Amino acid sequence: MESFICLFLTRTTKKFCQFLGFEFSKVEIASDSVDETHAFINWFLVTAPTHSSPFENIQTNIVFLPQLSKNIPSMDTIQIKDKMFTVSIKEQDILKEVTRVANEINRDLAGKNPLFLSVLNGSFMFTADLLKRITIPCEISFVKLASYQGISSTGVIQEVIGINEDLTDRTVVIVEDIVDTGLTMQRLLDTLGTRGPREIHIASLLVKPDKLKVDLNIEYVAMNIPNDFIVGYGLDYDGFGRNYPDIYTVVD
Repeated sequence: MESFICLFLTRTTKKFCQFLGFEFSKVEIASDSVDETHAFINWFLVTAPTHSSPFENIQTNIVFLPQLSKNIPSMDTIQIKDKMFTVSIKEQDILKEVTRVANEINRDLAGKNPLFLSVLNGSFMFTADLLKRITIPCEISFVKLASYQGISSTGVIQEVIGINEDLTDRTVVIVEDIVDTGLTMQRLLDTLGTRGPREIHIASLLVKPDKLKVDLNIEYVAMNIPNDFIVGYGLDYDGFGRNYPDIYTVVD
């Protein structure tokens, strides 16, 4: 039975798919780079084992595919439904700022046993990464508000999941993914204010300063961003895109 090796090369990665029998009898290579292919062949002929047959007798078939990498979208660009998004903030940069925010909260709220109130759904990743870095005693609960449809705020805010904890004389930290117009946050502040908390703090992953319609004291901000629509790291476009670890900006 004839055995063969398939080698697939691109500019950024070499995917090596081997089908092995008792001996190598054929090598097929698909690549978008002539120079890279030649370099790889030279390495392969020198270092690959010959098994039971002389390696120089192996048949080699090279197919160059100049458009190969152009047809395979990288994770720097993604498509969600009808829109394209390009990466704008990498995960490592996000986590660096999340760590900074957590350190500030640890310093400022030590001894206050804060209740972190995570605003679902968008803040779930931010909340998880933030709480991993909180070293002071604390509690966490959740609330869900809706104000988005598609890529813009509807301005209509509905409380979907209420708050069951007693907030009397508590230090509360609202954990939000993004403060856009600020209307959602103001509604939440008004609701919490009727429950007698000692103090309320806001921790937001992202803030759009140019789009704020209300005056908010946002003490803990990971990053300020332009007035662009974004997805990833918990944020979505019509329910999709929350799972990406990076943040992406819509391409006009």
